[in-house]
Amino acid sequence: MTDPTISIARKAYQAYIDKDRAAIEAVIGDNFHFTSPLDNRLNRQAYFDRCWKNSETITDFTFINLVGDGERVFVTYEGQSATGKRFRNTEIMTVRKDKIVEVEVYFGWSIPHAAPVGGFVDP
Repeated sequence: MTDPTISIARKAYQAYIDKDRAAIEAVIGDNFHFTSPLDNRLNRQAYFDRCWKNSETITDFTFINLVGDGERVFVTYEGQSATGKRFRNTEIMTVRKDKIVEVEVYFGWSIPHAAPVGGFVDP
């Protein structure tokens, strides 16, 4: 049996790939909030104004982790842009009554990683 919260999360990511704003609007609740290292609890309108434009360049998501835990979905993905740039992020989505009401994004790294295996990059 498929976890309904995971199905809703998948729909949101697919909407970015398909550039289908109506599809993502259908799964994002009116009381939605979005937080990332650059954004502090944006409301639904601010999220669409600021973040939806990223759909123009997103071409794919490969899920590394997609785990449901009650009303939350923990997602780690590798994304790809139209320019070929790849990146990895982790997100925690909260889903209530079949709508995403909260997203926290934790930015990952570029792929390939800038640091060598076992090494690091100086700030």
